[in-house]
This record gives sequence, C-alpha cells and structure tokens, in this order.
Amino acid sequence: MNTNIDSMSVNALRVLSADAVQKANSGHPGLPLGSAAVTYELWAKHMKHNPKNPQWANRDRFVLSAGHGSALLYSLLHMFGYGNLSIEEIKNFRQWGSLTPGHPEYKHTVGVEATTGPLGAGMAMSVGMAMAEAHLAAKFNKENYDVVDHYTYVLGGDGCMMEGISSEAFSLAGTLGLSKLIVFYDSNNISIEGSTDIAFTENVQKRFEAFGFQTLVVEDGNNLEEIGAAIEAAKADKTRPSMITVKTQIGFGCPAKQGKAAAHGEPLGADNVDDMKDCLGWPSKEPFFVPEEVYANYNAIVEKLAGEEEEWNKLFADYSAKYPEMKELWDQYYDENAAEKILDNEDFWTFSDKPDATRNISGALINKLKDLLPNFIGGSADLAPSNKTEMKGAGDFSKEDYAGRNLHFGVRELAMAAIGNGIALHGGLKAYVSTFFVFADYVKPMARLSALMGLPLTYVLTHDSIGVGEDGPTHEPIEQLAMLRAMPNFSVFRPADATETAVAWYYAVSNKTTPTALALTRQNLPKLAGASKEALKGGYVIEDSAKEVPDAILMASGSEVELAIRAKEELAKDGMDVRVVSMPCMDLYEKQSDEYKESVMPKAVRKRVAIEAGADFGWGKYVGLDGAYVTMKGFGASAPANILFEKFGFTVDNVVKTVKSL
Repeated sequence: MNTNIDSMSVNALRVLSADAVQKANSGHPGLPLGSAAVTYELWAKHMKHNPKNPQWANRDRFVLSAGHGSALLYSLLHMFGYGNLSIEEIKNFRQWGSLTPGHPEYKHTVGVEATTGPLGAGMAMSVGMAMAEAHLAAKFNKENYDVVDHYTYVLGGDGCMMEGISSEAFSLAGTLGLSKLIVFYDSNNISIEGSTDIAFTENVQKRFEAFGFQTLVVEDGNNLEEIGAAIEAAKADKTRPSMITVKTQIGFGCPAKQGKAAAHGEPLGADNVDDMKDCLGWPSKEPFFVPEEVYANYNAIVEKLAGEEEEWNKLFADYSAKYPEMKELWDQYYDENAAEKILDNEDFWTFSDKPDATRNISGALINKLKDLLPNFIGGSADLAPSNKTEMKGAGDFSKEDYAGRNLHFGVRELAMAAIGNGIALHGGLKAYVSTFFVFADYVKPMARLSALMGLPLTYVLTHDSIGVGEDGPTHEPIEQLAMLRAMPNFSVFRPADATETAVAWYYAVSNKTTPTALALTRQNLPKLAGASKEALKGGYVIEDSAKEVPDAILMASGSEVELAIRAKEELAKDGMDVRVVSMPCMDLYEKQSDEYKESVMPKAVRKRVAIEAGADFGWGKYVGLDGAYVTMKGFGASAPANILFEKFGFTVDNVVKTVKSL
C-alpha cells in the first residue's frame, strides 16, 4: 500500500503542473496528471541520478518523448532540486526568458536530457542513448569494474507510438537486444481528436513483442508498488529491451476532465483546478503550494541519490589506479578538444592527385579519423558501400559485439538521425550518420533537432546532384541544398575536391555546437590547385583575376567549381578576366567579417553568376539584382551523368554565354 507521504509527493507533481498550465493559460495538463505516479516511482526509487551533479557520466537517462507534458518534467526537476529550478520558474511556465519553455529544451534547462516535442523523436533518441551506453560499457568495463552501467528510460504516449519513427527505432533496438532500454507507454486511449479508437486500434504489446521486447503491463497507473515491480522486472531481463504499458487516465484527479480529450492540451480552468485539489485531498487551494513535509521527503531522497555517485567515484578511482591505460583512454573519449589537433596532422591533409569522387575521399578520411579519434563511431542507413562510410577493421556494432564502431541502421533514415542525436546527447562519442543526399527529406526533422540542440552530429550525404545519373529524378537532389542551408545552426558543406572534403570533415569533428552535413559526389572530381584550408571560411577565392576589380565573379560549390574554373579560362580568350569563388559552406561564409566578404566578392562587381547543379534558392544574396544563375529549374532525368550535365546547361559554353549576357 502506498504511504501517505508518497501519495502527497505524487500529487505535488500534479498540483504544480496544473497550476503552471493554468497560470500560463497555455499547456498540456493531461499527461502530467496521468503519469505523475510513474515518474515519481521511477525517479525516487529506481533511477540512478544525482540532482547535485546532473552531468554525472554514469547517471541513468530519462527522456520525456511526449514533450508536450513538459510541466511534469519541470515539476520533477523542481522537486528534486535540479539546477535550482525555483518555484518562480514553475510560475513562469511558457513565458519569455523562463527556464520552463513549452517543450523541454536541452542545454536550456538543467536536467533535460533531450529536446522533445515532435512526437516519437524522444523514443528514437533514447535508442541512441542506450546504444552509446552499450558501446562504452563494452569498451571500458573490466571484471568487477562496471564503470559504465546505466539505464535509459523514455516516457511517451499514444502519439509517440503512432509516429513511424518509434517503430523504426524500436525495431532496431530489439534487433540489438538493448536490455538497458526501458520504455514507458502512457496508455490512456486519448488523443487530441478524442478516443484513439478512431485511428489507432492495433495491439501495441504484440508489435513490441515482434520487435523483440519484453512487454509488461501495469493495470493501475496510480499504484506505486505495481509500477515499481514492473520496473524491476524490466531491469531483470538481461537480453531484451522492455516496454511497460502503464494504463492511466488522462487528467487524473480532475473530475470534470478526467479521461477526456479536453484534458490534453488546454488549461483545466480555475474552478476545475480547485476541484482537482479537493479530489486529491490537497491541503490548500493556494496556487503552487507544496507542504514542507513533501519538500522534506524529496530532499531526503536527493541525499540518498548523491550516495550512488559517491560509490561510483570510489569505484572509478580504483579502476583508474588499476588500469591507468583505460583512464587515459577515458580522458581521450571525453576530451572535447581532441579533434583540434587534426589541423596540424600532415597525413590527414595528404591526398593523391588522381581525380576521385568526394564520397571516396570522404571514405578515406573516415578511416584516418578512425585512428585519430578512438571514440569516432557511425554508419549508414544500409548504404555503407555506396556512402563509403565503413571503418575498416573497426568491427560491427551488434547484439554479439557492442564494441564494434560500424553502426548498421537498416533502411531507417529518420530513426537513424534521431539515434545519432541520442548518441551525441549521451556524451563520450563522436558520431556520424549517412544516406543518399536526396533522402535528406527523410532525415530533416531530426537534423532540425540536431541544430536546435547544438549537437555536433555529422551527416554524410552522398550522390549530391544530377550526377547520380541513371537512377533519375527520384534520386537526384535538387532542392535539398537549399532546404538544409535554410536551417539555423546547421553547416552544409559541398566540397569541390579532396582538400575541401578534408576541411569539411575537420570542421565537422572539431565543432562543439553545430551539426554538419557533407554533400558528396558520386562522380570523380579533379584535385584543384587553388583549393586550400581557406575553405574553413566557407567561401574563398580559388582562382583569382589579375585585376583588382574583376570583370565578373563566378561562384560555385562542389563539382561545379571545376566548371567555373574552365569557364574562366575560356573567358580569358575573349579578354575577360574573372574571379572564381568556391562556396563550400554558405553558413560559415556568413560568419566572416564584412571586410573579408568584401575582399572575396567586392560590391563594385555587379556581373556575378552562380553555378550549382541544384535549385538557385539561397544564391540571390550573392548574385544580386544584376547577376544570373546556371542552376536547375526542374527535377532532373534518367541518363548517364555526363549527358545530364550537358542537357541541363552545365557546360563551359553555357557559363560563358551566361556571363557575356550580363
């Protein structure tokens, strides 16, 4: 039977959540009221965490995939004393400048492990966290020294289960046997439009059984003992991840809205909040009131939780003394500045003069990085032979060998990107993911979260243009460059040769706060004499004019830089002296000083032509009102690449003609 202090501690989460939503006149009270007991039981009695040190490496991770229920997470963080999240911040829920935004935001609020809101995303990111834990455990644990040993918990509802991303991710989790992943399914049979029966009648348990999960059911989502027993049963299974279906009532405790869709995404109403407090036997109707004995209970729990880290610190100290080489390796894994040394690594910047596809050059660089960065890990959505992303001799991450560094995501691009986010969020690993560039459309929602969270995840996106050739318009990216370039805090590199590809990889692995996409060719490109580390500025002069003010400026990225250089040579025969600017990364170029940008593209030069085998969107700010474009206007076609480049106007003659028309 639940003790009174436990019951009051659960109800404190409900009251604070309902009051926060009511004061903001905005938010989602339904999930917090329904899932308060689950989260209290987990955080107070089963989860390994230390609010006094939220970044403890061996803490359990908790992800609220149903991010709309953020009021519950903030109430937990407040009651457990995370980052001094004060009652004033709870009162400021969803307000300008508060630490309690509408959906949880990583790095914004201490204790939030992932930015969530797009349903299902947190489910998939939790799989990445569990994969990271399994890999690090395989790398570091020794007999009697399990220095990496923690669980990943994730809570979501019917919406998270409906989104396809969760099925993608959990299918992989089951295949990998990630036994330290525990999923809580808040099953209340309600979505925004009403009963889930209108669109969702599948047997979720059977689906998870098919994925390879242990499935458990808690019939009463308010019974702490039943919830606790399910958590321990989940932990006891050492070969499978577990999914715990918790049967709850949305808006529990509010007589007027309990079990109804109206409880989901709108304030309960002041009178209904008062009725809820009466129903729960709360001692006061004063908003945000929590009795001192409830705070005292949480404080006592926090003191016990701190002891877990103290024990681990002793274990890790003994481990470090016994295995100094492992301590040294640990420090390498967690050294955020390790990649910066690559800038002066001569071998990394040495290439053959032979023409090659940038996807092949990237593959060679990945295998150099593998040896330079021991925590480098990644893979493709079933395309490693095409993306050239395999790390030779590094092993395959699998149920049989979590120490492998080559990840196999299967044909699951959306989940792959989210899992990459989860690996990056976990810490200790430097990850990359990969697919064909055209499938950036599948990747985009999770790439957006990478950017929002400031995660330095690398996206290797090959077959970057109509150069794909015979596969035709379904596989030829046209608008994808513009799409990714439009994202804040997301760097898109389209390198023109080996040097620029190395620059792109160096930037990607040395960056701490920005995800990077590498758009790479299928077709061979020559090594360009003018290419240099100046590419780290995003745009630079790769072939200059002899004149202080050039007759025209040709600007291009990727495979079209060589075309611009050849057009410059042809224009010289007619007495035109033009400058060629390589623009591998617009995002980085925009960060340069006005003086630098003026030195590259002087405002006085109005004759400008942008050349890129993609949509022209985004080039306008460089081309200006008097310039022109040699770009794609449609979706491409199926034919050999050289034919396509000719038919769509990517020829020296057409570039020359375009320049002369200005």
